[in-house]
Amino acid sequence: MDNKTDTNIEKGNTGQKIGQIIVVEGRDDTTAVKRAVNADTIETHGFGISRETWVLIERAYNERGIIIFTDPDHAGENIRKRVAEKFPGALHAYLDRKEARAGRDIGIENAQPAAIIAALEKAKPEFVGAEPVFTMDDLRQTGLTGQADSAEKRAAAGKALGIGTGNSKAFLRKLNSFRITKEEFYGSISEIAGPENKE
Repeated sequence: MDNKTDTNIEKGNTGQKIGQIIVVEGRDDTTAVKRAVNADTIETHGFGISRETWVLIERAYNERGIIIFTDPDHAGENIRKRVAEKFPGALHAYLDRKEARAGRDIGIENAQPAAIIAALEKAKPEFVGAEPVFTMDDLRQTGLTGQADSAEKRAAAGKALGIGTGNSKAFLRKLNSFRITKEEFYGSISEIAGPENKE
């Protein structure tokens, strides 16, 4: 298995072992990840990533592949973007904001092991400049934009697809850059629709 394009997860007696190294923000995130899976991590310690840490990430990327798994907030997305720009073949794992929340705090460290495992199992590479498959019409037709509950629907679809959420424009970019198929997309819509909306 190419550990740069697929999550390399093995199931064993001591829990799930992940072949790639997971890039997280801090020590508490490492603790939460290691409660969920058997994995190695590298901590960025926030946005001001040190030269030494960049060297560690580069070595991990070249030798084992990396999964970027930052907090589902503005700061986490900025760190994700910065790491992804340097290492475009990295896998991306996203945690739903609701699963990362504890009071007013949002972070990987707040998530239950099952939520972390689910996010890591859906990790996928981003393809910059991928040929667009989806347009804003797809979002309009499925209620992911233009409705009062569109943000909530995007969050649910993003969780099902493992691509996180965002405003309409950002979500559309994710659908295309993560090469989500029409089948996967409409499957996620069916999954989040209430029974009364399913055909």
